[in-house]
Amino acid sequence: MKNNYSIAERNRIVEENLHWIDKIIQRNAALMRAAHLDYDDVYQDLAIRLIQCVENFDPEKGNLDQHIMCQLQYEMLNCKDSRRRYGFTAAPRDLRGAVISLDAFRDDDSLFSDELAVA
Repeated sequence: MKNNYSIAERNRIVEENLHWIDKIIQRNAALMRAAHLDYDDVYQDLAIRLIQCVENFDPEKGNLDQHIMCQLQYEMLNCKDSRRRYGFTAAPRDLRGAVISLDAFRDDDSLFSDELAVA
C-alpha cells in the first residue's frame, strides 16, 4: 500500500532528509570529479529523486531512511550516464566522445565545404 502523505507532510519529510543528499555527494566525490559533474546539477537531480522517493515510499516494505539512501545512490550512478549528461534520450550508452561544442564546429570550415560542393 502506498503512503497517504499530504503535500505538506511530504515536503516536511523531504526537508528533514535533505542531509542525505550531501552525504551521498560526499561519498561519491571521486566519481563526480572523474565524470566532471557539476555539484549544483547533481544536487538538483538528487533532490528531485528524494521527492519522488518520499512520494512513492511504501511503509509496509521497510525503513524510509534505507529506501532514501538506496534511491539516492542509484540516482547518483545515473547522473554520470552520458545520455543524461548530454541530454540525448535515444543515444547509445557509450557516447562520451561523440559530442563537440558548437564553437569547434563553426571553426572547422572543412565540415561545411563538402555540403557547399554538393549544393
